[in-house]
Amino acid sequence: MRITDIEVIELRVPGWTAETFDGSYDNCVIRMRTDEGVEGLAEVDSVPSVIRAIIEAPSSHTHARGLKEAVMGQDPLETEALWDRMYDATSYYGRRGVVIHAISGIDIALWDIKGKILGKPVGELIGRPKRDRLRAYGTVYPLGETPDEVRRTIDRGLKLGLRAIKIVADPFWRDDLDHTALLIRTAREHVGPEVQLMVDAATAWSKAEEGLPLMPIFKEYRFAWVEAPLPIDDLEGHARFQGFGVPIGGGDLGLTTRFEYEQMFQRGQVDIAQPDVTMVGGLTELKRVAALAKSLGKRVVTHGYKSNITIAANLAFLAQHEDEEILEYSTSESPLRWELTRERFPIEADGRVAVPKGPGLGVSLDEAVVQRFRRR
Repeated sequence: MRITDIEVIELRVPGWTAETFDGSYDNCVIRMRTDEGVEGLAEVDSVPSVIRAIIEAPSSHTHARGLKEAVMGQDPLETEALWDRMYDATSYYGRRGVVIHAISGIDIALWDIKGKILGKPVGELIGRPKRDRLRAYGTVYPLGETPDEVRRTIDRGLKLGLRAIKIVADPFWRDDLDHTALLIRTAREHVGPEVQLMVDAATAWSKAEEGLPLMPIFKEYRFAWVEAPLPIDDLEGHARFQGFGVPIGGGDLGLTTRFEYEQMFQRGQVDIAQPDVTMVGGLTELKRVAALAKSLGKRVVTHGYKSNITIAANLAFLAQHEDEEILEYSTSESPLRWELTRERFPIEADGRVAVPKGPGLGVSLDEAVVQRFRRR
């Protein structure tokens, strides 16, 4: 069996202005084809036109190749070898960043093909499945500036069936600690002791001094972790958030490959890696990040705020992951988030999501939705 084509499909919801931090309103879908008619599916949480350029580019020389040319005619079952081939073929202009995003999409599609050929879910190919359902958490934002607004915002997550909710920090939190404590206490009291809470600082704090005074508040109200406390390159600043009794997560804002995560673990001292499978290097590199984390006594909680394709890939990974971790469940209102695939992943009564059992990723495109949002 050989790879015969890679199609890059750019999608965008009409009217989307890209003025808020939500990557679900456009998409870059990868569809890989083989000479035996088996197709692989993936998506990339990046700039679609840039991903297209990297995949479709004509090669410049042996280490500056377009990804399509690098894998055409190759055996799709050789997933790890093809990852290394793509990494080497783009080493002159890649190794990190957006080139790894593009490699991620091709890698995920390869695993989808492999599962379909072998008649097994991807989770059975990358490891030994240990669970068939995962607890889900979702992000709700903005949290609000009054207790009533906080309760209404939290209710959006609870109505989805979530039993774990992530709130997002606002810049004004650092200005009045007493008021911030009131809002966070309101969130905890509203959900009760059984619902897990976590917080994403995202881009609210530009330096450690802005976020550190809030750490005792997160400790008091039993937050599961504090995510992305600072801009991703401030590794020493990340390390300053240690010692408050609340795990620190990082990497979801753009880290790629195990090489960058090694620095985040060692210099940034984060407790939790939060790789996005569509950006870190696909399932192949996600496995390598997980092995690194295990060797250092760290955790992996995958990021995912795109469509059901990413949810399916994360479910496959988390089903076989050594430690039981929680699934990120995007709460975006974009139609691409909910309608892109024919399959749905509903939250069940206990706040968990079932792992797909079909071969490969277990998802397929809704072609009508593709045509509706495809950029011509």
